This record gives sequence, structure tokens and C-alpha cells, in this order.
Amino acid sequence: MTARTLTVALGQRSYPIHIGAGLLGEAALYRPALRGRQVLVVSNDTVAPLYLERVRAALEGLEVDSLQLADGEAYKTLTTLGTIYDRLLERAYARDCAIVALGGGVVGDIAGFAAATYQRGVDFIQVPTTLLAQVDSSVGGKTGVNHPLGKNMIGAFHQPRAVIADTATLSTLPERELRAGLAEVIKYGLLGDAEFFDWLEANMEALLARDGEALALAIHRSCADKARIVAADEREAGQRALLNLGHTFGHAIETGVGYGRWLHGEAVAAGMCMAAELSHRLGWLEASSVERARALIERTGLPVAPPPGLGAAEMQRLMGRDKKVAGGRLRLVLLRGIGHALVTADFDAAALSAVLQDFAQRAA
Repeated sequence: MTARTLTVALGQRSYPIHIGAGLLGEAALYRPALRGRQVLVVSNDTVAPLYLERVRAALEGLEVDSLQLADGEAYKTLTTLGTIYDRLLERAYARDCAIVALGGGVVGDIAGFAAATYQRGVDFIQVPTTLLAQVDSSVGGKTGVNHPLGKNMIGAFHQPRAVIADTATLSTLPERELRAGLAEVIKYGLLGDAEFFDWLEANMEALLARDGEALALAIHRSCADKARIVAADEREAGQRALLNLGHTFGHAIETGVGYGRWLHGEAVAAGMCMAAELSHRLGWLEASSVERARALIERTGLPVAPPPGLGAAEMQRLMGRDKKVAGGRLRLVLLRGIGHALVTADFDAAALSAVLQDFAQRAA
């Protein structure tokens, strides 16, 4: 398969996203992004045994070290972050070093935050190995860790020097994680790309079957949609918040049930269904569009409601801690149609409470 390459256009900080099978070991994709000789590859104990040696081979001739983290959202913490700082300081990494994040979204977020803050910022390369990371978290420069009181509440914007998305790594991805990644793919269609949503409805079975061409196309389209938004609003002063469709609900679910019990994509899937239902009750979205969104998410094997035991009052309390709260008002990403999202605080609070109550009852 020929690699597809697109660019996140951010002036002097622009960077390429390379998408294709067999890219992990391509030295030519790494070298332009490296300015020094010291490289720390941060991975986890699931991904490293599969792919670390291939990445090390691509970096042959440089001073390469590696660090394996425990796998899972539960380890996306300040404590884990500290182990990366320890390694960087113990081995005297200089300001022209680079960190390579080899793994899913958790590895990318933690390693990226370490790169953003070590000596006030060093280079890093994203090498995402999950579908969710390839279409979302590896692109755009959001890095950070979780806190027991809120997901991704501690972090920084720090753009990578390159993203290398090897679609062959998806062959070893557990089925549950593949489906979770598809939630973020669906998100792009819902928030601003109606044509892509139509394509997903027609090709979901091919994606679930891990058809290489279908996956590469979906990843490229998702990254192109995100790159366009990030280039226009890098630090989420406006339209970038659209990328959080389903996330205010979803982050509340993840925090409420405990990090790692639900995958991020699972929580976002349920959150998108809740956002679509609220949009309908506000008179903004047709019932047929709510059903199209729910049906596609359900076909993907993802949840369309929160887990049992997470009550409406607790959901609302956790949503009140969201990063999009401004001036004491909760802002949500809602829909006016398939492919037409908006960020707004101008919604009926009673309608939100009713939606949360109804979904809690469905879950029960």
C-alpha cells in the first residue's frame, strides 16, 4: 500500500502525517523530524514487545533508549509522568533530544506532555498503534494526564514534529479497541463531514473486517478533517471545540465509572447519542438524523447509553467540571444536522436534565 501523507498547516510548526502499512521501520520518515542524536522511545508493556525493535532499527546510528510504561488509562497519571522525567534526567537528555511515543492514546498523551514540559519543551514524534490514536489523539498537539477528579485536566498544547501511522499495527489491535476507535471516526462525519458519514454508513462492515484500503481511507479522511480544524484554531479558542462532540458526556462517564473500565471511544459513543438526543429535544435535529447516528454507532458494536449505576445527578455534576465551562456556564457541542455541529451554552438546562434522566433509566 502506498503511504498517504498530509500536512497539519501551522506555519513554522507544520508537520506531516504519514499513513500506510509498513511505515514503522521507515527511517526516512523519522530523520527529518530529529534535530539531535538522543532519542527516548516511550511505549508500554503491550506494544513494545510487538513493535519496539522495528522502531529502534529505523533509528539506528542514534543514541536510542526506551522506556516501557504499564498499559491502560488507569496509568495516565502524574506518577507515571514522573518516571519519564526520571529517565530523561538520569540519562542527561539535552534540549535537542526527541521523545518518540509508540503506542495508543495514553502513551501519546503522557509522552507528549513529558516532551512539552521537559526543559520547557523538546521535540517528539507520534507513532500511534491504535485506531483511536491514529485518527485523533496523535494529531493536534493536545497532551496531558488525568486527575481523579477529571479527565485530561492537566496538560499542555505541544505539537509533534511528525505523525507516523502504520495501519499494519491495527492487525494486532483487540476487537474492542478497534470498535472504540471507530467512535472517533464517526465523530468526524457527524460534526462536519456529511459526505464522510454517508461513506461510513456504506462501508462500516469493511472497517470492522479490517479491510486495509477502507481503514487507510477512513484514517486519512479523519486526519484531514482534524488537521483543517487544528490549522484554523490550534489552541481551541473557537471551532476546535467542535472536536469534542460527545466528549463532555463521555468524559463524565469515564470519570464516573473509573478510568479504564470503559474505553474512551465507548464513552464518546454514548456521549454522541446523548448529544444527538438533546439536539433533537431542542428542536435543532430531526428525529431521523438522531436515528441515523444511533444506528451507525450501534452497528459498530458501541454503547448507545451510559453504564448502569451512573445517575443523572452525578453525570451533571461531573459535566460541570468540563474544560468547556466558561463564566460558570456549561458549553456543549450539539448538532443542527448530520455534518453540522456547533458549540453553545444557549440550551435549555431542563432539557439537558431530562435527557440525562432518560438515559440513566435506559441504562438501568
